[in-house]
Amino acid sequence: MTIIDKNTKKLIEENPMSLGTVNKDGTPNVIGVAFVKVISDSQIVITDNYMSQTKQNIHENNNVCIALWDKDWIGCKIIGTAEYFTEGKYKTLVEELEENKGLSAKGAILVTIKKVIKLC
Repeated sequence: MTIIDKNTKKLIEENPMSLGTVNKDGTPNVIGVAFVKVISDSQIVITDNYMSQTKQNIHENNNVCIALWDKDWIGCKIIGTAEYFTEGKYKTLVEELEENKGLSAKGAILVTIKKVIKLC
């Protein structure tokens, strides 16, 4: 089943987003992310250049929520699960992104999307 359609892919890859995580005690954390690529109909990869709490939260509780929108307020909420990689094909993918030139690309977050909710 295709979860990410053409319009959602464009929205994801062309706009910054908020990535929400929760630690094992239920304390939320939200950060802004910008370097995201759609890699399948239901998965995206996010670059970790400066994350610490987010990385820890994913290891403790892999549920994530993403909110994003464009300049015209067209957006969506994405609900899924995340895995964090410090090596392998997803880490290599983010290291090779043009957007990451000169940045650390410490890791890659693979989000498997369960649901996309259109916000307008």
